Amino acid sequence: MSQNPPRLIDTEFLRVAYLEEGPSDGWPVVLVHGFPYDVHAFEADAHRLAAIGARVIRPYVRGYGPTRFLSDRTIRSGQQAARGLDVVQLITALQLTRPILGGFDWGGNACCVVAALWPEQVGGLVSYASYDIIDVEQQRSAFAPSLERVCWYQHLFQSERGRACLQESRVEISRLLWREWSPGWTFDMATFDRTARAFDNPDFVEVVIHAYRCMHGHAAGDPMFEPLENRLAGRPPITVPSVTIDGAADPLKPGGTLDHARLFTGPHEHRTLPVGHNVPQEAPGAFTEAVMTVRTWQT
Repeated sequence: MSQNPPRLIDTEFLRVAYLEEGPSDGWPVVLVHGFPYDVHAFEADAHRLAAIGARVIRPYVRGYGPTRFLSDRTIRSGQQAARGLDVVQLITALQLTRPILGGFDWGGNACCVVAALWPEQVGGLVSYASYDIIDVEQQRSAFAPSLERVCWYQHLFQSERGRACLQESRVEISRLLWREWSPGWTFDMATFDRTARAFDNPDFVEVVIHAYRCMHGHAAGDPMFEPLENRLAGRPPITVPSVTIDGAADPLKPGGTLDHARLFTGPHEHRTLPVGHNVPQEAPGAFTEAVMTVRTWQT
């Protein structure tokens, strides 16, 4: 299907590239991708939502595709507070009124950050992996060996050897992660290659490396985000209407995340699907259905 070129809009730190579909006066939805994916992950859901009246925004997150930092002096931070602030500043720049946010992986994390810290800006939330705000203190403790094995890429990225590996082999690493995280999904190379072009961004490696080193306590966060990170460390509840999703075949989330339900204090429903990590592409329409459920709770 043909696709219009990305639009651009400036926020405090970024010139954000984004795709927009649906009527300009439609009810707003922002769909945010993760690592190592891009805006195409939500293509099917964006088409569905636009067809029923939504104004759908799909931004390339910092370090991906045509999105660029406005200043060479800005730290190429990948920490959750920075990525959450990117989303809320995009909402402001586009003058969106309380959009429904949807995301998975880094995108789910960023959307949860916005819903927890700026609930007045959010009409509702669809989050893969439930309360996907990173507990940085918990990340410094060991997990079960089986999960540590799945997270090999995070350990690799702690070293300079890992940085060099990502710099030289970002496509190969990402393709391997797609296969490992979605064991039941057979994707063709055209689908992967279309997304892999987004990894050519000049800041991709720095943002990814910082994200995982900061998460593990091996790199300092940007000092300007420390107050936000301190608030997130307190595990603030998410009060906006929310649908949360698990993929039963996702090796990154063994056992699922239903136990996060206590952290959602507004209307909340949890769904488990027979898919892996990349829910939007493995189960096209699942996010659409969840967004529509959240919308019914708004009226």
